Amino acid sequence: QVQLVESGGGLVQAGGSLRLSCTASGRTFSTYGAGWFRQAPGKEREFVAGISRSSRNTFYRDDVKGRFSISRDNAENTVYLQMNSLKPEDTAVYYCAVQLRDYSGVVSYDIDDYGSWGQGTRVTVSS
Repeated sequence: QVQLVESGGGLVQAGGSLRLSCTASGRTFSTYGAGWFRQAPGKEREFVAGISRSSRNTFYRDDVKGRFSISRDNAENTVYLQMNSLKPEDTAVYYCAVQLRDYSGVVSYDIDDYGSWGQGTRVTVSS
């Protein structure tokens, strides 16, 4: 079982940047795709970005394309989310998870394909 711990959240002004990290325990992390999700108050958890186990494939929700970038370092058991040009609507708790259902390297945006959720890290963007 992979255990995930997110970090890097905080308070930032609109237009600013943050880099989130998600560190995994266990030696099997590199065998999973990984994803970032977020949940704003009163809303359902939604997909933000995903990356395949080899980093060959990435996928983003439309409203973060060109602003967010997902990457991973399997040697460090860590996946990152670089967030630039932040907007107030990006305010949420951000979670990472591993993609438990393998589609031959295709990144899934379906929350039901993910598991081993971390505890989340809060991102607040002020206007």
